[in-house]
Amino acid sequence: MAGFGFATWASRIPTIKMDFDLNEAQLGNLLLAMPISSLLGLPISGWLVSRFDSRFPLQISFIFFVLSLALIGMADSLLAIIFGICLFSFCMRILNIAMNSQSLTLQKSFDKKIIGSFHGLWSTGGLAGVGFSTLMIKFNVAMDTHLIVVAAFSFLTSLFVYRFLLKKDRAIEGNKLILGKPDKFILYLGILVFFAAICEGGMFDWSGVYFKEVVKEDLFTLGYFIFMIFMALSRFFSDKIIERTGMKRMYVISSSFVSAGILLMIIFPYFWPAIIGFSLVGIGVAAIIPMTFSLAGTSKKYSAGMAISIIATYGIIGMLLGPPLIGYLAHLFNLRVSFILLLFSGLMLIPISKLFFRYKKGEVSKSITSGQAHEE
Repeated sequence: MAGFGFATWASRIPTIKMDFDLNEAQLGNLLLAMPISSLLGLPISGWLVSRFDSRFPLQISFIFFVLSLALIGMADSLLAIIFGICLFSFCMRILNIAMNSQSLTLQKSFDKKIIGSFHGLWSTGGLAGVGFSTLMIKFNVAMDTHLIVVAAFSFLTSLFVYRFLLKKDRAIEGNKLILGKPDKFILYLGILVFFAAICEGGMFDWSGVYFKEVVKEDLFTLGYFIFMIFMALSRFFSDKIIERTGMKRMYVISSSFVSAGILLMIIFPYFWPAIIGFSLVGIGVAAIIPMTFSLAGTSKKYSAGMAISIIATYGIIGMLLGPPLIGYLAHLFNLRVSFILLLFSGLMLIPISKLFFRYKKGEVSKSITSGQAHEE
């Protein structure tokens, strides 16, 4: 339902751009409201993780998440829509941390990897959201009606599923944010999420605009829909692929798919090349966030919830800089040229992942050496 709600918002960005007569730079400024308000949620999400079982902040944040979606639909001024977007993003921050804390706790009960499947369910919800949005747009349903219906259905669903959430998962230690020299383990994972967030955020926020203004497709949600289909399908298979190839190789594979897809869209801005390009990017980004969050859960310095909260902040900064920067570049040049930022971000996943695994290998070697010395 979180994926469904987010996709509903993202699918309507071109509608908001048109209704408020915004150019690319102005839309970029509007999108800045999301990461800024989400950053404000860092200390609050960390405090909630340390104070309560994760299901409590999960439910409360979800209720306000869907309420803010309805507010966005009803907004009749820029000020009102900025308020709705800020509340939407702030609640989504807390919601995501709480959900991932639940999934990492549940992972401990399984021998096989399951994190990718949870992210796959988010993407499936997103896919359903885009599909429903496409129908609403095709039948000219007003945005306020569309978003209110989604909000009401999501709210009722959350009341039903709350009782099934995990209880007593509050971490006892590792919940305090330690300031000072960055922990390289967390730093490298954060940078990976940063570049992944630029790629995902760029596709979420600009795929509809790209299809409408570059590909000249009237059904502008189609590109986003294709992207979500391939991302969702790939996430359900990502756990098995990672078990066979290993995470180190998976980062390289993911980077290659993202870069190839973006490059195809830039060079050939036509319908079928764009469809294939969006598909490749969807496959490429699918495993990055689940893999990185899973690695964050193995931190020796922080609890799983706090580690995810810190790493997610890097992702928010990626969202803060990426989509608005694409808007500014598109205003200065054109939307095709601005997508070079996504190409660069996709390529950067390879060297950063290599740095992380080199550091991790070094830490393991130190630990073994230290253990041998202690035994002696």
